[in-house]
Amino acid sequence: MSGKTPSSFRAQPVSAEELLEKVKRELGRYEHPLFDFDARSASGGIEVAIRFKPAGIEVHTYQFLLQPREIEHSQFPWSFQRQLYDCLHDYVIEMFIRNPQMRDS
Repeated sequence: MSGKTPSSFRAQPVSAEELLEKVKRELGRYEHPLFDFDARSASGGIEVAIRFKPAGIEVHTYQFLLQPREIEHSQFPWSFQRQLYDCLHDYVIEMFIRNPQMRDS
């Protein structure tokens, strides 16, 4: 045994605060005229919130959960961007007041 620690092994787990800061740093790289982004610690990981900016229109806040293993992954910036863009797409679709797939109540 050489005494080296495998690169996949972490001596200490990453704290929730460190994970939150990493996600907030990544969110800080994004700015959009229609949406605000935020993150907070949540049970099981970090919850990302997407809020509609314009005042006067009530729209729900879209939220998704990032698992610690996702945040710690070396490809996090790229996987996060893909997930954020996918969630923005879903959020915009959820904003429809009416579409052909909805049934009248």
